[in-house]
Amino acid sequence: MNTPNPAPDAWFKSTYSQAQGECVEVAFRARTVAARDSKDMNGPVLEFTPQGWTDFLDGLDAGDFRP
Repeated sequence: MNTPNPAPDAWFKSTYSQAQGECVEVAFRARTVAARDSKDMNGPVLEFTPQGWTDFLDGLDAGDFRP
């Protein structure tokens, strides 16, 4: 789901983020996990179900999204 940036949330970046500024920020909401580009805080927000977020992270760990 891609939605306009909603009301303020408690956004955070991974502790693995570097100073290059190419980060994804995440906010845990009541029923979804939201993600956005830290360079475009007013841009679109992707929302995942909790299981969808877990599946996405598992896919990253498995290398499923490599070109």
